[in-house]
Amino acid sequence: MKESYVEGLASYGGPESCVHIREGVGRSVDRGTRGPGIEPRNTCPEARATGGPGCRGRGDMPKATPGLPHWRGSAGPRAVRDPAHARKHFAWEPGDPAIFCAALGSARRRAHREAQGRTTMSNRGGKSDRCVVPQKLPNKAAGEIPAAAEAVEGRRRAKGNAIAARMSRRSVRVYDMGTALDGIRQTAKGRRGARFTGLLHHIYAVERLRAAYLALKRDAAAGVDGQTWQSYGQDLEGNLLELSERLARGGYRPQPVKRVYIDKADGSKRPLGVPALEDKLVQRATVEVLNAIYEQDFLGFSYGFRPRRSAHNALDAVAVGVSARKVNWILDADISKFFDTIERDWLVKFIEHRVADARVVRLIKKWLHAGVLEDGRLMQSELGTVQGGSVSPLLANIYLHYAFDLWVKQWRGRYARGDVIVVRYADDWVAGFQFRDDAERFQRAVAERLGQFGLKLHPEKTRLIEFGRFAQENRRRKGQGKPQTFDFLGFTHCCGKTRKGHFMVLRLTSAKRLRAKLQAVKIELRRRMHHPIPEQGQYLQAVVVGHGRYFGVPDNGARLRTFRFQVARLWHRTLCRRSQSRGLTWRRMYRLIAHWLPDPHICHPYPNQRLIVMTQGRSRMR
Repeated sequence: MKESYVEGLASYGGPESCVHIREGVGRSVDRGTRGPGIEPRNTCPEARATGGPGCRGRGDMPKATPGLPHWRGSAGPRAVRDPAHARKHFAWEPGDPAIFCAALGSARRRAHREAQGRTTMSNRGGKSDRCVVPQKLPNKAAGEIPAAAEAVEGRRRAKGNAIAARMSRRSVRVYDMGTALDGIRQTAKGRRGARFTGLLHHIYAVERLRAAYLALKRDAAAGVDGQTWQSYGQDLEGNLLELSERLARGGYRPQPVKRVYIDKADGSKRPLGVPALEDKLVQRATVEVLNAIYEQDFLGFSYGFRPRRSAHNALDAVAVGVSARKVNWILDADISKFFDTIERDWLVKFIEHRVADARVVRLIKKWLHAGVLEDGRLMQSELGTVQGGSVSPLLANIYLHYAFDLWVKQWRGRYARGDVIVVRYADDWVAGFQFRDDAERFQRAVAERLGQFGLKLHPEKTRLIEFGRFAQENRRRKGQGKPQTFDFLGFTHCCGKTRKGHFMVLRLTSAKRLRAKLQAVKIELRRRMHHPIPEQGQYLQAVVVGHGRYFGVPDNGARLRTFRFQVARLWHRTLCRRSQSRGLTWRRMYRLIAHWLPDPHICHPYPNQRLIVMTQGRSRMR
């Protein structure tokens, strides 16, 4: 992938700068050179035969700069901007000014940082070396001596990279893999109907599997194999090589997924699957390769589980869309049991639209039919994909891209009378309409469309409400009270006003989410009741900070302070129950709160600021 140019020593021409020195390469052309030069000594055969200087020393050759003498050892016309470049690089001699010593030290430190950095210079967009003309005469070159013992050479403009020549073979392979994925991205973007055949070798590459292993969570739960991140890493290279060989020859067999349940905000249980560790590696590598294709196809209003996109990007799109467009009605919808009702035949057909490599399709089928292990019993199903693995979000996005996104884009262009906005995050989506009849027709049409692929809208979580800049006035005129609100990604969206009286979408922490989180904190504090106070404080500090990092949006400060206060109250109640003889005074409790529970802060910008930077003026519908 072509990266932007990075300003450095190669382009900085300020005072006391080595303007002609390539960044990170400590090489000189004078006698202070350490190590062999990057070019052989280029002297003319005639000069070696006659004992004369190099080719540039001949009188019939033109000078590099009019009015200056010919320099020995140079092989072509060259010039430098600053003669100090050839005279002084990294070598310092007694009597030199102190300011040059400072520049020398900083240059060495920059060279050391480049050598220790994660990004090699071969991956940067910097400029090549400039031409160099030697400014120092060779030793023993006087009068009767036929040949110079040390001929100082010039240097042509470098086309390559000195560091790249010293890169290990493994580093070169990693670079080539990245280039291969860049080629896949370009082909997928330029040829929308292209089908890719050779993809499996990108998946079983040892370097990609190693990167997938390093990206896993160290403390993640183990699957049915009982393999943890630490135990697998004891013989990492051997395990990765053996896994790569099994993938290459078709001997890889995924293991069943271990079923676990987590609490939802409404009190119900959400089933999740924990794959085996090797299955996590292969799934993550597969997702990385397939993302190179499908990221060029997915539409702009799809935000769930995509690279460089987050839930806050989807929230920003909703707030800006409602505020900037003519939106008066909101259809808040949710697909009922989406991951459990995906039809696998349709999913495979959708994948084969872009993936013609039968080995990759067969690999995905193996994961779909691996089964679920719950309470020691292996259960099989003909529908759905297990929620919890790395590949499940990508498969869900592929399914909804063909079943929902493309259809929505077509319906918006053909049948809508007014403005329409759509924002989808996985199976949770919101649509805004200018006219009510558009919203009602869309609700009927989308229910019919999803039914063709085995999906249906949740009857309790799908509703049409009046919402927007004119909703408050319309409902007041009709005597219907305040405008209704809707929940999306943990926030309750309300119709609000700025200090100047302009309409704005007010986003507050959902009361349902707030109660569920406080209940989880209460249960955990009861379990940690007799733990040391510093240990409890560290846990609660992480809870408060994590809550603020997600819910710290503008105009939500009151809900953040409420959460912190309720956490402190639960902590005080827990500490008072540790002993029956005496309780904890609030005077001491205030000191504990001030020490362990930080004050909430707004850590997210306003929606329009971040969304403008992300889209850069492009349409979010694309």
